Amino acid sequence: MKRMWITALILCMICGCAMAEVTVGAARTNLYVPLLKDKRIALLSNQTGMVGKKHTLDVMLENGLNVVTIFSPEHGFRGNADAGEHVGSSVDEKTGVPIASLYDGKSPMPKKEVMDRVDVIVIDIQDVGLRFYTYYVTMINLMDAAITYDKSVVVLDRPNPNGMTVDGPILDMSLKSGVGRLPIPTVYGMTMGELARMANGEGWLKDGKKVRLLTVIPSLGYTHRTRYRLPIAPSPNLPNMLSVYLYPSTCYFEGTDVSLGRGTPWPFQVYGHPDMTGYRFEFTPASVPGAKNPPQLGKLCHGVDLHKMRESDAIAQGINLEYVIDAYRNLGQGEKFFKRFFDLLMGKKEIKQMIMDGKSAAEIKATWADDVARFREQRRPYLLYAE
Repeated sequence: MKRMWITALILCMICGCAMAEVTVGAARTNLYVPLLKDKRIALLSNQTGMVGKKHTLDVMLENGLNVVTIFSPEHGFRGNADAGEHVGSSVDEKTGVPIASLYDGKSPMPKKEVMDRVDVIVIDIQDVGLRFYTYYVTMINLMDAAITYDKSVVVLDRPNPNGMTVDGPILDMSLKSGVGRLPIPTVYGMTMGELARMANGEGWLKDGKKVRLLTVIPSLGYTHRTRYRLPIAPSPNLPNMLSVYLYPSTCYFEGTDVSLGRGTPWPFQVYGHPDMTGYRFEFTPASVPGAKNPPQLGKLCHGVDLHKMRESDAIAQGINLEYVIDAYRNLGQGEKFFKRFFDLLMGKKEIKQMIMDGKSAAEIKATWADDVARFREQRRPYLLYAE
Protein backbone atom coordinates (compact mmCIF):
# COMPACT_ATOMS: atom_id res chain seq x y z
CA MET A 1 0.00 0.00 0.00
CA LYS A 2 2.84 2.36 0.93
CA ARG A 3 4.60 1.60 -2.36
CA MET A 4 1.40 2.37 -4.30
CA TRP A 5 1.09 5.72 -2.53
CA ILE A 6 4.70 6.68 -3.32
CA THR A 7 4.20 5.67 -6.97
CA ALA A 8 1.05 7.81 -7.22
CA LEU A 9 2.88 10.75 -5.68
CA ILE A 10 5.76 10.46 -8.19
CA LEU A 11 3.34 10.23 -11.13
CA CYS A 12 1.49 13.29 -9.91
CA MET A 13 4.75 15.25 -9.61
CA ILE A 14 5.77 14.21 -13.13
CA CYS A 15 2.50 15.31 -14.75
CA GLY A 16 2.49 18.57 -12.80
CA CYS A 17 -0.73 17.87 -10.93
CA ALA A 18 -1.36 19.15 -7.42
CA MET A 19 -2.12 16.59 -4.71
CA ALA A 20 -3.69 19.20 -2.47
CA GLU A 21 -7.08 20.59 -3.34
CA VAL A 22 -7.06 24.14 -4.67
CA THR A 23 -8.80 26.75 -2.52
CA VAL A 24 -9.98 29.72 -4.58
CA GLY A 25 -9.61 33.26 -3.30
CA ALA A 26 -13.36 33.66 -2.83
CA ALA A 27 -13.30 30.87 -0.22
CA ARG A 28 -10.80 32.76 1.95
CA THR A 29 -13.37 34.92 3.71
CA ASN A 30 -11.07 35.43 6.70
CA LEU A 31 -8.82 37.53 4.44
CA TYR A 32 -11.29 39.67 2.54
CA VAL A 33 -14.37 40.07 4.73
CA PRO A 34 -12.52 42.33 7.20
CA LEU A 35 -11.27 44.44 4.26
CA LEU A 36 -14.79 44.91 2.91
CA LYS A 37 -16.76 45.51 6.10
CA ASP A 38 -18.74 48.77 5.99
CA LYS A 39 -17.86 49.23 2.29
CA ARG A 40 -20.31 49.61 -0.57
CA ILE A 41 -19.33 46.81 -2.94
CA ALA A 42 -19.72 46.29 -6.68
CA LEU A 43 -19.10 42.65 -7.61
CA LEU A 44 -17.97 41.53 -11.06
CA SER A 45 -18.92 37.89 -11.39
CA ASN A 46 -20.99 35.35 -13.29
CA GLN A 47 -21.99 31.70 -12.99
CA THR A 48 -18.36 30.71 -12.36
CA GLY A 49 -18.14 32.71 -9.13
CA MET A 50 -18.80 29.75 -6.88
CA VAL A 51 -17.46 28.65 -3.51
CA GLY A 52 -18.47 25.01 -3.35
CA LYS A 53 -22.21 25.07 -3.98
CA LYS A 54 -22.66 28.73 -3.03
CA HIS A 55 -22.20 31.76 -5.22
CA THR A 56 -19.68 34.32 -3.99
CA LEU A 57 -22.51 36.88 -3.91
CA ASP A 58 -24.38 34.75 -1.37
CA VAL A 59 -21.20 34.15 0.64
CA MET A 60 -20.57 37.88 0.83
CA LEU A 61 -24.14 38.67 1.85
CA GLU A 62 -24.11 35.91 4.49
CA ASN A 63 -20.98 37.52 5.94
CA GLY A 64 -22.75 40.86 6.31
CA LEU A 65 -21.11 42.59 3.35
CA ASN A 66 -22.99 45.34 1.55
CA VAL A 67 -23.09 44.39 -2.14
CA VAL A 68 -24.92 47.23 -3.87
CA THR A 69 -24.25 46.34 -7.51
CA ILE A 70 -23.40 43.31 -9.64
CA PHE A 71 -21.36 43.90 -12.80
CA SER A 72 -22.02 41.29 -15.50
CA PRO A 73 -19.58 40.48 -18.35
CA GLU A 74 -19.99 38.89 -21.79
CA HIS A 75 -22.51 36.00 -21.63
CA GLY A 76 -24.31 37.73 -18.73
CA PHE A 77 -24.44 37.09 -15.00
CA ARG A 78 -25.88 33.61 -15.50
CA GLY A 79 -23.52 32.83 -18.39
CA ASN A 80 -26.11 31.73 -20.93
CA ALA A 81 -25.91 34.47 -23.59
CA ASP A 82 -24.22 33.94 -26.96
CA ALA A 83 -20.69 35.14 -27.66
CA GLY A 84 -20.91 38.84 -28.47
CA GLU A 85 -24.62 39.02 -27.62
CA HIS A 86 -25.63 42.25 -25.91
CA VAL A 87 -26.96 41.70 -22.40
CA GLY A 88 -29.18 44.25 -20.68
CA SER A 89 -29.06 45.40 -17.07
CA SER A 90 -31.54 43.84 -14.65
CA VAL A 91 -31.95 42.68 -11.04
CA ASP A 92 -30.75 39.42 -9.52
CA GLU A 93 -33.97 37.58 -8.71
CA LYS A 94 -32.57 35.71 -5.71
CA THR A 95 -31.01 38.64 -3.83
CA GLY A 96 -32.60 41.72 -5.36
CA VAL A 97 -29.17 43.25 -6.04
CA PRO A 98 -29.16 45.40 -9.22
CA ILE A 99 -27.15 44.02 -12.16
CA ALA A 100 -25.30 46.55 -14.31
CA SER A 101 -24.33 44.97 -17.62
CA LEU A 102 -20.89 45.83 -18.99
CA TYR A 103 -21.74 44.09 -22.26
CA ASP A 104 -24.91 45.88 -23.35
CA GLY A 105 -23.54 47.26 -26.63
CA LYS A 106 -23.56 50.83 -25.29
CA SER A 107 -20.39 51.25 -23.27
CA PRO A 108 -18.00 48.78 -21.61
CA MET A 109 -17.54 51.26 -18.76
CA PRO A 110 -19.89 51.55 -15.78
CA LYS A 111 -22.00 54.68 -15.54
CA LYS A 112 -21.08 57.51 -13.19
CA GLU A 113 -24.25 57.13 -11.14
CA VAL A 114 -23.35 53.49 -10.50
CA MET A 115 -19.76 54.29 -9.52
CA ASP A 116 -20.89 57.10 -7.21
CA ARG A 117 -22.68 54.48 -5.09
CA VAL A 118 -19.60 52.25 -4.78
CA ASP A 119 -16.51 52.25 -2.56
CA VAL A 120 -14.75 49.12 -3.84
CA ILE A 121 -14.91 46.86 -6.88
CA VAL A 122 -14.56 43.13 -6.18
CA ILE A 123 -13.66 40.83 -9.07
CA ASP A 124 -14.41 37.11 -8.88
CA ILE A 125 -14.68 35.43 -12.26
CA GLN A 126 -13.11 32.38 -13.89
CA ASP A 127 -10.75 33.26 -16.73
CA VAL A 128 -9.27 30.75 -19.20
CA GLY A 129 -6.02 32.58 -19.92
CA LEU A 130 -6.42 33.67 -23.55
CA ARG A 131 -5.85 37.23 -24.80
CA PHE A 132 -9.06 37.15 -26.84
CA TYR A 133 -11.23 35.84 -23.98
CA THR A 134 -13.08 38.94 -22.83
CA TYR A 135 -13.33 38.54 -19.04
CA TYR A 136 -9.90 40.05 -18.37
CA VAL A 137 -10.81 42.96 -20.69
CA THR A 138 -13.83 43.64 -18.49
CA MET A 139 -11.56 43.59 -15.44
CA ILE A 140 -9.20 46.11 -17.05
CA ASN A 141 -12.15 48.37 -17.90
CA LEU A 142 -13.23 48.27 -14.26
CA MET A 143 -9.70 49.06 -13.11
CA ASP A 144 -9.77 52.08 -15.44
CA ALA A 145 -13.09 53.07 -13.87
CA ALA A 146 -11.54 52.68 -10.41
CA ILE A 147 -8.85 55.15 -11.44
CA THR A 148 -11.40 57.61 -12.85
CA TYR A 149 -13.60 57.53 -9.75
CA ASP A 150 -10.86 56.88 -7.15
CA LYS A 151 -12.08 53.46 -6.01
CA SER A 152 -10.16 50.48 -4.70
CA VAL A 153 -10.13 47.02 -6.33
CA VAL A 154 -10.04 43.56 -4.76
CA VAL A 155 -9.45 40.49 -6.94
CA LEU A 156 -10.57 37.15 -5.51
CA ASP A 157 -8.18 35.04 -7.54
CA ARG A 158 -8.88 31.77 -9.31
CA PRO A 159 -6.51 29.38 -11.08
CA ASN A 160 -5.86 29.67 -14.80
CA PRO A 161 -6.60 26.32 -16.53
CA ASN A 162 -4.08 27.30 -19.24
CA GLY A 163 -1.68 28.70 -16.67
CA MET A 164 1.06 26.22 -17.59
CA THR A 165 1.44 27.74 -21.08
CA VAL A 166 2.85 30.95 -22.54
CA ASP A 167 2.51 31.05 -26.33
CA GLY A 168 1.72 33.33 -29.22
CA PRO A 169 2.80 36.79 -30.36
CA ILE A 170 2.56 39.83 -28.11
CA LEU A 171 -0.38 41.95 -29.26
CA ASP A 172 0.43 44.63 -31.82
CA MET A 173 -1.37 47.49 -30.07
CA SER A 174 -2.53 48.89 -33.44
CA LEU A 175 -4.89 45.87 -33.30
CA LYS A 176 -6.19 46.73 -29.83
CA SER A 177 -9.87 45.75 -29.59
CA GLY A 178 -12.47 44.07 -27.42
CA VAL A 179 -10.64 40.77 -28.06
CA GLY A 180 -7.18 42.14 -27.34
CA ARG A 181 -6.54 44.83 -24.79
CA LEU A 182 -3.00 44.46 -23.40
CA PRO A 183 0.49 43.89 -24.89
CA ILE A 184 0.56 40.24 -23.86
CA PRO A 185 0.94 36.93 -25.73
CA THR A 186 -2.13 35.03 -26.89
CA VAL A 187 -1.72 32.51 -24.06
CA TYR A 188 -0.25 34.50 -21.17
CA GLY A 189 -0.09 31.93 -18.37
CA MET A 190 -1.25 34.26 -15.58
CA THR A 191 -4.24 34.37 -13.27
CA MET A 192 -6.58 37.36 -13.21
CA GLY A 193 -4.94 38.53 -10.00
CA GLU A 194 -1.47 38.31 -11.48
CA LEU A 195 -2.56 40.07 -14.65
CA ALA A 196 -4.22 42.84 -12.63
CA ARG A 197 -0.94 43.36 -10.77
CA MET A 198 0.98 43.48 -14.03
CA ALA A 199 -1.40 45.92 -15.74
CA ASN A 200 -1.20 48.17 -12.69
CA GLY A 201 2.58 47.90 -12.37
CA GLU A 202 3.44 48.27 -16.07
CA GLY A 203 1.39 51.42 -16.61
CA TRP A 204 -1.10 49.71 -18.93
CA LEU A 205 -4.15 51.32 -17.34
CA LYS A 206 -5.83 54.64 -18.11
CA ASP A 207 -3.32 57.43 -18.78
CA GLY A 208 -0.56 55.24 -17.33
CA LYS A 209 -2.02 55.69 -13.85
CA LYS A 210 -2.49 53.10 -11.11
CA VAL A 211 -5.44 51.91 -9.07
CA ARG A 212 -5.19 53.63 -5.69
CA LEU A 213 -5.40 50.34 -3.78
CA LEU A 214 -5.25 46.95 -5.50
CA THR A 215 -5.54 43.83 -3.35
CA VAL A 216 -5.36 40.25 -4.61
CA ILE A 217 -6.62 37.40 -2.45
CA PRO A 218 -4.62 34.46 -3.87
CA SER A 219 -5.72 30.87 -4.30
CA LEU A 220 -4.13 28.18 -2.14
CA GLY A 221 -2.66 24.92 -3.43
CA TYR A 222 -2.15 26.26 -6.97
CA THR A 223 1.01 26.61 -9.06
CA HIS A 224 1.45 27.25 -12.76
CA ARG A 225 2.01 23.52 -13.20
CA THR A 226 -1.36 22.63 -11.69
CA ARG A 227 -3.86 21.00 -14.03
CA TYR A 228 -6.85 22.81 -12.61
CA ARG A 229 -10.16 21.39 -13.83
CA LEU A 230 -12.93 23.94 -14.04
CA PRO A 231 -15.92 22.92 -11.92
CA ILE A 232 -18.26 25.09 -14.02
CA ALA A 233 -18.14 25.88 -17.74
CA PRO A 234 -16.85 29.47 -18.08
CA SER A 235 -19.04 30.18 -21.12
CA PRO A 236 -21.59 28.25 -23.21
CA ASN A 237 -19.17 27.12 -25.91
CA LEU A 238 -16.36 25.97 -23.62
CA PRO A 239 -18.24 23.00 -22.13
CA ASN A 240 -15.30 20.84 -21.06
CA MET A 241 -11.56 20.89 -20.48
CA LEU A 242 -10.65 19.70 -23.99
CA SER A 243 -12.46 22.71 -25.44
CA VAL A 244 -10.50 24.96 -23.07
CA TYR A 245 -7.18 23.37 -24.11
CA LEU A 246 -7.99 23.49 -27.85
CA TYR A 247 -9.32 27.05 -27.67
CA PRO A 248 -5.84 28.60 -28.28
CA SER A 249 -5.63 26.72 -31.60
CA THR A 250 -9.18 26.67 -32.96
CA CYS A 251 -10.53 30.10 -31.97
CA TYR A 252 -8.92 31.63 -35.09
CA PHE A 253 -11.67 30.03 -37.16
CA GLU A 254 -13.89 32.80 -35.74
CA GLY A 255 -12.02 35.04 -38.20
CA THR A 256 -13.07 32.87 -41.16
CA ASP A 257 -16.22 31.22 -42.53
CA VAL A 258 -15.11 27.82 -41.24
CA SER A 259 -17.25 26.37 -38.46
CA LEU A 260 -15.40 25.48 -35.27
CA GLY A 261 -18.32 23.46 -33.98
CA ARG A 262 -20.62 26.06 -32.47
CA GLY A 263 -24.08 24.56 -32.57
CA THR A 264 -22.74 21.02 -32.15
CA PRO A 265 -21.84 18.97 -29.03
CA TRP A 266 -18.14 19.77 -29.71
CA PRO A 267 -17.56 23.54 -29.91
CA PHE A 268 -13.86 24.39 -30.47
CA GLN A 269 -13.22 20.65 -30.85
CA VAL A 270 -14.10 20.19 -34.54
CA TYR A 271 -13.81 22.30 -37.66
CA GLY A 272 -15.31 22.13 -41.12
CA HIS A 273 -17.03 23.87 -44.01
CA PRO A 274 -19.60 22.81 -46.65
CA ASP A 275 -17.00 23.27 -49.42
CA MET A 276 -14.10 21.43 -47.78
CA THR A 277 -13.34 18.16 -49.53
CA GLY A 278 -11.54 14.90 -48.79
CA TYR A 279 -12.75 14.45 -45.20
CA ARG A 280 -14.87 11.62 -43.80
CA PHE A 281 -16.01 13.49 -40.69
CA GLU A 282 -19.21 15.55 -41.09
CA PHE A 283 -21.39 17.70 -38.83
CA THR A 284 -24.29 20.13 -39.17
CA PRO A 285 -24.40 23.18 -36.87
CA ALA A 286 -27.81 23.75 -35.28
CA SER A 287 -29.38 26.60 -33.32
CA VAL A 288 -28.88 25.77 -29.65
CA PRO A 289 -28.74 27.76 -26.39
CA GLY A 290 -25.49 29.72 -26.38
CA ALA A 291 -25.18 29.40 -30.17
CA LYS A 292 -28.44 30.64 -31.61
CA ASN A 293 -27.04 31.51 -35.02
CA PRO A 294 -23.73 29.68 -35.44
CA PRO A 295 -21.62 29.87 -38.61
CA GLN A 296 -22.83 27.48 -41.34
CA LEU A 297 -26.15 27.01 -39.51
CA GLY A 298 -28.06 24.05 -40.92
CA LYS A 299 -25.37 23.22 -43.50
CA LEU A 300 -23.55 19.91 -43.75
CA CYS A 301 -19.88 20.60 -43.02
CA HIS A 302 -16.96 18.36 -43.91
CA GLY A 303 -13.85 18.55 -41.82
CA VAL A 304 -11.81 17.33 -38.88
CA ASP A 305 -12.82 15.80 -35.56
CA LEU A 306 -10.56 16.70 -32.62
CA HIS A 307 -12.97 15.90 -29.80
CA LYS A 308 -11.31 12.55 -29.00
CA MET A 309 -7.84 14.08 -28.63
CA ARG A 310 -6.12 13.43 -25.31
CA GLU A 311 -6.13 16.48 -23.08
CA SER A 312 -2.40 16.14 -22.50
CA ASP A 313 -1.76 16.32 -26.25
CA ALA A 314 -3.92 19.43 -26.59
CA ILE A 315 -1.98 21.11 -23.77
CA ALA A 316 1.40 20.10 -25.19
CA GLN A 317 0.76 21.68 -28.59
CA GLY A 318 -0.02 25.14 -27.20
CA ILE A 319 -1.07 27.18 -30.22
CA ASN A 320 -1.23 24.91 -33.25
CA LEU A 321 -1.96 26.70 -36.53
CA GLU A 322 -1.97 23.43 -38.50
CA TYR A 323 -5.77 23.36 -38.34
CA VAL A 324 -6.22 26.84 -39.81
CA ILE A 325 -3.54 26.16 -42.44
CA ASP A 326 -5.26 22.89 -43.37
CA ALA A 327 -8.63 24.59 -43.91
CA TYR A 328 -7.05 27.51 -45.78
CA ARG A 329 -5.29 25.22 -48.24
CA ASN A 330 -8.29 22.95 -48.69
CA LEU A 331 -10.75 25.73 -49.53
CA GLY A 332 -8.41 27.50 -51.94
CA GLN A 333 -9.99 30.91 -51.38
CA GLY A 334 -6.75 32.85 -51.02
CA GLU A 335 -7.01 36.04 -49.01
CA LYS A 336 -10.83 35.83 -49.05
CA PHE A 337 -10.49 33.03 -46.48
CA PHE A 338 -9.65 35.64 -43.83
CA LYS A 339 -11.92 38.24 -42.28
CA ARG A 340 -10.69 41.37 -40.51
CA PHE A 341 -11.48 39.61 -37.23
CA PHE A 342 -8.68 37.10 -37.90
CA ASP A 343 -6.02 39.79 -37.43
CA LEU A 344 -7.68 40.96 -34.21
CA LEU A 345 -7.64 37.43 -32.81
CA MET A 346 -4.11 36.73 -34.00
CA GLY A 347 -2.84 40.03 -32.67
CA LYS A 348 -0.25 40.34 -35.44
CA LYS A 349 -0.96 41.24 -39.07
CA GLU A 350 1.98 39.31 -40.50
CA ILE A 351 0.60 35.89 -39.55
CA LYS A 352 -2.07 35.95 -42.26
CA GLN A 353 0.55 36.69 -44.92
CA MET A 354 2.78 33.90 -43.63
CA ILE A 355 -0.06 31.44 -44.05
CA MET A 356 -0.71 32.68 -47.59
CA ASP A 357 3.02 32.39 -48.34
CA GLY A 358 2.94 28.71 -47.46
CA LYS A 359 4.80 28.84 -44.15
CA SER A 360 4.31 25.86 -41.86
CA ALA A 361 2.79 26.07 -38.39
CA ALA A 362 6.21 25.38 -36.87
CA GLU A 363 7.85 28.15 -38.91
CA ILE A 364 5.19 30.64 -37.84
CA LYS A 365 5.42 29.58 -34.19
CA ALA A 366 9.17 30.22 -34.27
CA THR A 367 8.58 33.88 -35.16
CA TRP A 368 7.11 34.64 -31.74
CA ALA A 369 9.62 32.72 -29.62
CA ASP A 370 11.38 35.95 -28.65
CA ASP A 371 8.04 37.49 -27.62
CA VAL A 372 7.38 34.55 -25.32
CA ALA A 373 10.82 34.68 -23.73
CA ARG A 374 10.63 38.45 -23.21
CA PHE A 375 7.17 38.27 -21.68
CA ARG A 376 8.15 35.48 -19.29
CA GLU A 377 10.80 37.75 -17.84
CA GLN A 378 8.58 40.83 -17.84
CA ARG A 379 5.79 39.10 -15.92
CA ARG A 380 8.05 37.52 -13.28
CA PRO A 381 7.75 40.31 -10.62
CA TYR A 382 3.96 40.02 -10.70
CA LEU A 383 3.57 36.26 -10.30
CA LEU A 384 1.89 35.03 -7.12
CA TYR A 385 2.37 31.32 -7.78
CA ALA A 386 5.40 29.15 -8.48
CA GLU A 387 6.20 28.44 -12.12
